[in-house]
Amino acid sequence: MQVILIQDVNNLGGKNEIVTVKNGYARNYLIPSKFAVEASHSNLQQLQEKLKQQLKKEAAMMAEINKVIEKLKEGSIKVGAKVGTSGKIFGSVTSVQVSRAIRDQKGYEIDRRKIHILDEIKELGTFKAKIEFGNSVETEIELEVISE
Repeated sequence: MQVILIQDVNNLGGKNEIVTVKNGYARNYLIPSKFAVEASHSNLQQLQEKLKQQLKKEAAMMAEINKVIEKLKEGSIKVGAKVGTSGKIFGSVTSVQVSRAIRDQKGYEIDRRKIHILDEIKELGTFKAKIEFGNSVETEIELEVISE
């Protein structure tokens, strides 16, 4: 019997997959537990429509991500830090400070956990950071550390 999985099932398949299982397993466990529905003609059409909508949504999201990447690449992001007389920073620049600087200068809210500073920043100058947007989409930005 062919069924369409509504959610991920261990050792069987992922959400929106069509799998072939034994009749008893489908009728007695998968369908009553709301893990799957029968792969009828109307359910297959609903699945195709759902997948089409999901592709449109992903395309729109990728367009938005590319717009954000272009905006971030326009110029370096200035991060202020408290500096001693020798030019050394008190502490170091963190991803929280970078996230705030992006929000203030570029107008985009980026989660601090998605920002990875490549080198430890303990002095003034220009440095690089990487932002991961998910779906293996990432970009490298330039940070300019200035004294406050």
